[in-house]
Amino acid sequence: MAKEVTNWSGSLCFTPKQLLHPKSDKEIAKVVAKSAKEGRNVRVTGAQHSSSPLIETEDTLISLDKMQGLVSHDKEANEATIYAGMKVHKAGQELYKVGLAMHNTGDVDVQNVSGAIGTGTHGTGKKLQNLSTMLIGARLITASGDIIDKHIEDDPEFIRALRTSMGMLGIFSQIRLKLQPAFKLHRREWCTHIEQCMEHLDELIENNRNFDFYWYPRSDLAKLRTLNEPDQDIDDIPYATCVEDEQGWSHEVLPRERTLKFDEMEYALPAENGPACFEAVRKRVKEKHRKEVAWRVLYRTIAPDDAYLSPYHEGDSVTISLHHNAGLPFWDYFKDIEPIFREYGGRPHWGKKHTLTAKELQPLYPDWDKFQKIRKEMDPYGVFLTPYMRRLMGIE
Repeated sequence: MAKEVTNWSGSLCFTPKQLLHPKSDKEIAKVVAKSAKEGRNVRVTGAQHSSSPLIETEDTLISLDKMQGLVSHDKEANEATIYAGMKVHKAGQELYKVGLAMHNTGDVDVQNVSGAIGTGTHGTGKKLQNLSTMLIGARLITASGDIIDKHIEDDPEFIRALRTSMGMLGIFSQIRLKLQPAFKLHRREWCTHIEQCMEHLDELIENNRNFDFYWYPRSDLAKLRTLNEPDQDIDDIPYATCVEDEQGWSHEVLPRERTLKFDEMEYALPAENGPACFEAVRKRVKEKHRKEVAWRVLYRTIAPDDAYLSPYHEGDSVTISLHHNAGLPFWDYFKDIEPIFREYGGRPHWGKKHTLTAKELQPLYPDWDKFQKIRKEMDPYGVFLTPYMRRLMGIE
């Protein structure tokens, strides 16, 4: 048996039969083929940042940490291919060296790029899509142990399924990304009362490349965060006090470093439902949870995309995230707020805490059956399915 594996927050602990660190796609293929022959499953781990048990298995766990670096790039086409073990912050550094950048990052950049793609990780910005939309091609190890290449030019429907597929269609060894020329951003953070934030919410979202806010339950204050390219910057915000001001290349200033660890629940809602849902959450937190929960609530925006299992599928979205200190009991808090998210049309973030299974999830995704068809074709015997993944997807 391998050593115990723990996720970033410590809320997920399990012991796989073996934890392997292959250095090539051929090594991965050999492991998968053997597991398929023995009727065992295989899951992949990246930075172990997810709160949900996507990586949990009693069989074989594969780490991609030995598969690092830039494979190739095409600056004129704004494309690059990287090895699937690269973390977001390292990829940002390496892409910058060749004049390229990801269009966005999440709030932190510790995740594997491949894991961020597989779970629909996102940043914020009304016109900015989630990180999965960067994926335009991949080298995959299939459930039979074959090594295949898939590209959007040849099979766009497969790429739609592969984005936000949580490792169910194959194991990435290389990923081909659509990028943009390296760019700078001006980041400012502002403090104000939450009432002022909500009064001006529409204009803050419209007037900034990236905008989000944190609400602090105990003080009822909000921290606004704005990021803009220097030549498109906004004026001062008269009802808020600027507490941080920095400029730099996008990969340097988009994410924040987080030393305090936490567990998280996040739901994506239709953008038009965002303010009302937030106010309902705020009311409930103030009534029931403010004594126990000091952590802030995060509000972000995401542009629509067409991935089959994307929580932001074909509609402008808002996400609202709950956080609770790692090590403290969080389920009473999360389970009390989750019905509010669902009432407002929410879909859970695949990599964060939620209680839904296929029965509740299938009606939320118009292309659910299309994904299931491709998944069954790619992995008919469930090599990439654990008991949790089977419950999530409703697979016998």
